Amino acid sequence: MLSNRCVIGFLNTGGKGVHGNLTSLRDVRRVFVWNNNNSSSSSSSSSSSCETMRRSQGVVVRASSSSSSDENTNSGRAIRTKFLNFYEKKNHAILPSSSLVPEDPTVLLTIAGMLQFKPIFMGQKEREVKSATTSQKCVRTNDIENVGVTARHHTFFEMLGNFSFGDYFKKEACAWAWELSVKELGIDKERIWVSVFETDEEAFAIWRDEVGVPEARILRMGAEDNFWAAGPTGPCGPCSELYYDFKPELGVEGVKDLNDDSRFVEFYNLVFMELSRDADGKTTPLKNKNIDTGMGLERVAQILQKKPNNYETDLMMPIIEKACAMAELKYDECDEKQKRMLKVAADHIRAVTYLISDGVFPSNVGRGYIVRRLIRRVVRSGKLLGMKEEGDSKTFTSAIAKVAIELSTECDPNVMKRSEKIYAELEREELGFKKTLANGENLLADIIARAKKDKNGVTGAEAFLLYDTYGFPLDITTDVAEDNNVEVDVEGFETEMEKARNLARAAAKTVDVTTGDALARVADDLNNDEHSAFIGYDSLFSRESKVLAIVNPKTGEMLERAREGDEVDVVLSQTPFYAESGGQIADVGVMVIEDSNTEVHVLDVQKAAGGRIISHRVRVESGEIVAKTSVLETKVDKDSRRRAKANHTATHLLQSALKQVMGDDVSQAGSLVSFDRLRFDFNSSRGPKPNELDEIEALVNEWIFDSTNLEVAEMPIADAKAKGATMMFGEKYGDVVRVVDVPNVSMELCGGTHVSNTSEICGFKILSESGIASGIRRIEAVAGPAVIDLVNSNAQVVNTLTKSLKIKPEEIPDRVKSMQKDLLEQQKLAEKLRGELAVAKASSLKSLAESHPSAQTQVLVAKMDEFVAPDALKVACESLLKSLGPDALVLLASASDDNTKVAIVCAAGDDAVKKGLNAGKICGATAKACGGGGGGKPNFAQAGGRDASNLAEALAAAKANAFETLN
Repeated sequence: MLSNRCVIGFLNTGGKGVHGNLTSLRDVRRVFVWNNNNSSSSSSSSSSSCETMRRSQGVVVRASSSSSSDENTNSGRAIRTKFLNFYEKKNHAILPSSSLVPEDPTVLLTIAGMLQFKPIFMGQKEREVKSATTSQKCVRTNDIENVGVTARHHTFFEMLGNFSFGDYFKKEACAWAWELSVKELGIDKERIWVSVFETDEEAFAIWRDEVGVPEARILRMGAEDNFWAAGPTGPCGPCSELYYDFKPELGVEGVKDLNDDSRFVEFYNLVFMELSRDADGKTTPLKNKNIDTGMGLERVAQILQKKPNNYETDLMMPIIEKACAMAELKYDECDEKQKRMLKVAADHIRAVTYLISDGVFPSNVGRGYIVRRLIRRVVRSGKLLGMKEEGDSKTFTSAIAKVAIELSTECDPNVMKRSEKIYAELEREELGFKKTLANGENLLADIIARAKKDKNGVTGAEAFLLYDTYGFPLDITTDVAEDNNVEVDVEGFETEMEKARNLARAAAKTVDVTTGDALARVADDLNNDEHSAFIGYDSLFSRESKVLAIVNPKTGEMLERAREGDEVDVVLSQTPFYAESGGQIADVGVMVIEDSNTEVHVLDVQKAAGGRIISHRVRVESGEIVAKTSVLETKVDKDSRRRAKANHTATHLLQSALKQVMGDDVSQAGSLVSFDRLRFDFNSSRGPKPNELDEIEALVNEWIFDSTNLEVAEMPIADAKAKGATMMFGEKYGDVVRVVDVPNVSMELCGGTHVSNTSEICGFKILSESGIASGIRRIEAVAGPAVIDLVNSNAQVVNTLTKSLKIKPEEIPDRVKSMQKDLLEQQKLAEKLRGELAVAKASSLKSLAESHPSAQTQVLVAKMDEFVAPDALKVACESLLKSLGPDALVLLASASDDNTKVAIVCAAGDDAVKKGLNAGKICGATAKACGGGGGGKPNFAQAGGRDASNLAEALAAAKANAFETLN
């Protein structure tokens, strides 16, 4: 089955003939599983109209109307255009490719053209158009080791598809597929074979009697090849596939199936979604029958352009040619290994180009790790091929990516718009990996050498060390090992990986696990109409908050009551307290019982049981509370809430300012909204410049002073998207969302608390900006009352300085500069005096120099009586060498009184170096004997140690080594 299939069952992985990276196009249905219980109800086709859907990526999708006379009629671009135009004429709406980051939370990446239509096919959403056609960008990485090895494996590919949502069915789908393939694209009909499900007599008859395919070229195949299912239950139906025959001269006799990759390639798949299967395995006809198809663009290009593989088509060959030029190679003259690495580089650079464009940046987890892994495979391939950087660039990946970006305009125009971001991410990642690669390759070389010597291969522990410490994906380790005819214990690697996972799981366990179970039981025990209602958007006070449950947070035990001094978790029927979420910390405050001495302090608030209940961590200060009985007055601390609201709204303004100043590709990576400050993490390959930080801060304050009323509303998520609301990347949202809008400034999906008018924020001040991880920056700032706190704190510091220095506030900067200058001069003077003192002390050691009897080279190895700092020791060593002449070597060492610090300096004259003496090696060996390390060049070296107990022996060994070298 063609890889446009929406995969929903893990049944088998047999078969051949690959698109993407599956063993066969049909296998996509066996690898990815639809989770009917958790699947998202939204999709990129959920806009209120077809036109909205077409504009969902910022452009109206329209197939090119240019005639084929101005381009190769068999080019990838022409094939794509013909396909879309063909189905548009058949009344299909041309819809845009969805992002490679799917809205479906059960799938990591977009792996099929039908993914955006899943809610419609699964009956979770009403159709908005009767039929549609797309060119969908897809990424799959589950069989990455075959990229470049076979003719058709890819990580990135385009899937052309046509879809019917209860409109047309088998007859039209088959007729149009044949018409498109033969008449529109010009594929030789004598080379086309068709497969049908073994019991699908209707499809067989349509192909034979109505389309006119010779019966000998229509094969009946089993469920493994030609039946699609949405899992054990749900929609399912037979498939029919079109194959191209590369070797028609072999005839039709004896062909039992179409899985011979050397002869056949599946290029078009049709799924007839006509049945529904229940838990007993019984199937009944669907009321609305659907069509889901997929045509691999790269495969059709290979067929029409008459190329031996997909890589040599115009969709990828320009990238390969660029890589060849950078490696000073000619593709036709390359051996198979070189061609494989060129194909890997071309395929992977296409994938990462589109992924980064869609907001997936290199990291060590999830989608980001896929991008990092692909880039690293490109870098390693380029390094082995000898690719050289161009011009002033320190990297080569961005130059290859430039070609991929130029080829992307028809597939996704946004890639070109985001090219600078793509280049920046590639450059940063390549430079970082080259450093890691150097360290890891040295270790891997040692491991390979050991494995060859011992003849027992690379152990699982060694492979995991390379993965865990040096970032080497297992496939890189196995590639290098294979090149050296060494085996890798992959099973042992997986064992080590599982150990690491178990440690991580164990480290994550806390007493809260028990508490969470108890709170889940609380939710189960509540009546259907009982839950924790949050009323805190409108009020900070409630008189009727009934205690639904009390839980011991340490044991998870359900309690009947809590008394003075107890710290417990309390579930209320309604609460004004905001539970920690969306980066905003929980409210604090008090609870009391009217006409009683009971007072309870609220320390923390958390949601539990999927948000159905809200748990308050409280300390009972006096009196007692009783489960199912007590009714509390609840009061949120007004000042804390005011501070949290100001900081939270300020984060929204900050994100808008960052996008305006640094570019739209800036996206939120996390946040913290507390009472005293805010923290905002964002994805960016560079930090803002000082003047940009000033501009960002000024923008936020300008919006604050504009005194704009916020507009907060709940609406369907589709409407929020249509309005352009910003969403947190990777965050899961429900069908109905809360939108916080600062008109003409910011619109975000957010459940937090906010000011009513921006003027309530009062002011905004950035405290710091820094990088906290690869590609992630952090801004810490204050807003609202915290700004006044900051001003007061800074004023106190200024007052203290003016009194101490007896100057005016405006004179502080000049006075500090003056003091820094004086201090620097004093430090230089002290350093000079220490050096002169060390020279004076060392001059007495000159007489200890020994002359080699034959080489006539003087060797002076000595320890200073007192500890001398490394810089002063260097001055002394150079002074002694100067007095002894160019045919001498001097090594001086000193140790601290407690023998825990050793300084070593070694210098050799030019003539001594010519005779084989090497200051770096001698110095390094001496330091190693003292528990340290260091070294340098043949003429001069410095090192240090942590244990002076062996210093005497080390110095003796250094002298002996020097004399032995001179013999």
